[in-house]
Amino acid sequence: MLNIKIIIRTLGFLLIGEGLFMLLSLAVAGIYNEKDLKAFLYSSIITIGTGLLFFVLTRKANKEIGKREGFIIVGAVWVFFSLFGSLPFLISKTIPNFTNAFFETISGFTTTGASILNNIEEMPHGILFWRSLTQWLGGMGIVVLSLAVLPAFGIGGMSLFSAEAPGITPEKINPKIKDTAKILWRIYVIFTVSEAILLMLGDMNIFDAVCHSFTTMATGGYSTKQASIAHWNSPYIHYVIVFFMMLAGTNFSLSFYALSGRPKKMFKNEEYKFYLFFIGLFTLIAAIGLFLTTSYGIEKSFRNSLFQVVSILTTTGYATDDYILWHPFLTILILFIFFMGGSTGSTGGGIKIMRIALLIKNSYYELRRLIHPNAVIPVRFNKRTVNNQIISNVLAFFFFYIVTFFISTLFFMIFVDDFETSIGAIASCLGNIGPGIGSVGPAESYAHIATGGKWFLSFLMLLGRLELFTIIVLFSPAFWKS
Repeated sequence: MLNIKIIIRTLGFLLIGEGLFMLLSLAVAGIYNEKDLKAFLYSSIITIGTGLLFFVLTRKANKEIGKREGFIIVGAVWVFFSLFGSLPFLISKTIPNFTNAFFETISGFTTTGASILNNIEEMPHGILFWRSLTQWLGGMGIVVLSLAVLPAFGIGGMSLFSAEAPGITPEKINPKIKDTAKILWRIYVIFTVSEAILLMLGDMNIFDAVCHSFTTMATGGYSTKQASIAHWNSPYIHYVIVFFMMLAGTNFSLSFYALSGRPKKMFKNEEYKFYLFFIGLFTLIAAIGLFLTTSYGIEKSFRNSLFQVVSILTTTGYATDDYILWHPFLTILILFIFFMGGSTGSTGGGIKIMRIALLIKNSYYELRRLIHPNAVIPVRFNKRTVNNQIISNVLAFFFFYIVTFFISTLFFMIFVDDFETSIGAIASCLGNIGPGIGSVGPAESYAHIATGGKWFLSFLMLLGRLELFTIIVLFSPAFWKS
């Protein structure tokens, strides 16, 4: 029997948390004394009030969360957070249209960074702070955050962590899931604060530095400037952000080992080696291409290439240059990187580096098996034999991802006029990247997309953020059978 009460109770607790986080934006609005002050006050009251109602009405709930409940909670929390998170935009009338407000909010919580705003610098500081905060909360995962607190209420378990972190193998640094969540969030906060300090040492004020550290570590890409990071013509700022995007795109378990005095474990990790290799390879190709086809010098060609490759590979989506204007070969190269994603256990989206590495290895070993049909040649990763079930899972995920991309691209042609924009928007939202190609490139926005198209892209953002299976399973009749 599905435990509906614990689902409602958990959502209530999480909504209370969201309402409390809105108070941070309320404080920012108060500091700048802008028109969004009341919007955050009302939004916080409504969100906390609803959460308390959910919580109180289910006080006698059985507190055991099974696998089915875990999937439903994780799928529902992003929708509920986006619905209530859109209230500040609607009440302040900074985004008066509900579809646009929901799109902007779910794009934030899923760390996609696709925006409908064409007037970012006209937005009140509280609203801009809230946009960044939604990405920061979504980056490490609302549910992972709650796992550090929920056990105090008798709620929690591996079911939530597995559903929220549905990579190949959700890794626990500590045997206790609550302690794992706390460690991950501690690292996340340390990196966020460190980046904010370094950005302030550059040409950023404290507000912009905090907002960009939020969205960098979340690999979200929301900026306080319409021109994104290109607003700052500062190599120092660009390189600082590149460094932290790379950290955000790295498995946080490896960062934990490095910070705890075991850096060898990080550099011996095969996924991390593949991650650095891909960054180096694509940066080199793009830098040579830019140097040969533009008037950029060596340093600027390298910096712009490194920044855009890291930004897209980690699914952050920041921009220092409009890659749509690059040579067509380089634009196609960037589009190819759209499908890769960050490391497992990172805040990045996409297919993920480990899956790409396993696909490459399995294909190579399959060739060797054809040559030596009687030989037993298992796929090995990090000196361990990879279970055939994991290989099957990776192949299934890759198949579903590519099929979803192609079907969605064709379907989205209903809402746009050109195939290029359809490809760019679908690849971007499914991979949680933000900017795409065509009319949704890094210098454009999603404002012109039809209402139905925005709702469809919102669904793809959620699908990509929870790595397909967590959402797809909810549509299976077998899932709902007791």
